[in-house]
Amino acid sequence: MNPMKGKPFGEVLVRWQKQHGRQTLPWQHTGDAYKVWLSEVMLQQTQVTTVLGYYSRFLQAYPTVSDLAAAPEQDVMQLWAGLGYYTRARNLHACAKQVVTRFGGQFPRTVSELESLPGIGQSTAGAIASLAYGVQAPILDGNVKRVFCRYYGIEGYPEQTTIKKTLWGIADANVPAQQPGVYNQALMDLGATCCVPRNPACSACPLMESCVALRKGMVNLLPTPKPKKVRPELYFLSLVVDDEEGGVLLELQTDKGVWQGLWTTPFVACDSQLDCEGLTGIATSWVEHYGLQAHRAEIERQLTGLQGQPWLVHELTHRKMHFKVLRLTVPGSWAACYPISDKPVPKIVHKLLDQARVLTQAAVPQQNTLDLG
Repeated sequence: MNPMKGKPFGEVLVRWQKQHGRQTLPWQHTGDAYKVWLSEVMLQQTQVTTVLGYYSRFLQAYPTVSDLAAAPEQDVMQLWAGLGYYTRARNLHACAKQVVTRFGGQFPRTVSELESLPGIGQSTAGAIASLAYGVQAPILDGNVKRVFCRYYGIEGYPEQTTIKKTLWGIADANVPAQQPGVYNQALMDLGATCCVPRNPACSACPLMESCVALRKGMVNLLPTPKPKKVRPELYFLSLVVDDEEGGVLLELQTDKGVWQGLWTTPFVACDSQLDCEGLTGIATSWVEHYGLQAHRAEIERQLTGLQGQPWLVHELTHRKMHFKVLRLTVPGSWAACYPISDKPVPKIVHKLLDQARVLTQAAVPQQNTLDLG
């Protein structure tokens, strides 16, 4: 049996979604473009189970797009902290502002206007338009690409230009004029519950009888994986300073990068071999910049013992980061030290603090906290 296209394909998916698809996600069946958009942005690169809590907290803090637009960026970043891919949060805030200033606080109804907003690509625009407004618009997120590649037997990395063009052609041809939102939800549900990356539940799939990948025994081979690329490995030295009031030395990352707009402990790139001259330069810079002259000797003492400290590994999608930690406790309350809960911080900050505590508890010599009393 050949794969279905167009109307027959859409009818099968719509029928399956109504009987077996997800029906209880909080943004479903609302017809609210703000809620659909918020969920779509959060679901990029993130599992539903993780998103649910963040989605609820965002709606509680910002019930409308106007509320979100009026919020300080740092508040938005703090609420997003831990969800990762922080460019999404910055674009989320920028998008809300434009919806208010350009469209009077109402999300536009056309795909082209939606795509003109920060952080909204063609697939997200199609999802908002179809799910909120019933517009006949295609989507092509990761779940949908996997369904199409397997069902139609499309080989080649889906992000390759020619393959992506083919997939968009299929998406555009298959989306029905009637109930496009239900159809698009069906595609997303199918990819999330049946046609999953590993161990797909083919026996529960409404497309199994005409699936090319299943017939050819290629289910586990499609979609074609991304060509392997060696991730750069980066090395850093981090300074963890806490005061006696429980605050931690944090600084705002203003440069463009993965943690832009977030607060982190000070860290500096270093050589993987921990070059002595380079470390001395780092120590001198920190002492002068943060007013740690009284602790210069302790910092230098810890530097000499860094070789024995294990690297703390932090993996991101496009890079692998290694950290070693210097730990100081300073007397009293420092203006530059904040309770961790007061600032938006990425996960690495929590990992560095945990590492510092473990090293201190293990009584590693170079990690002993100073007795400055």
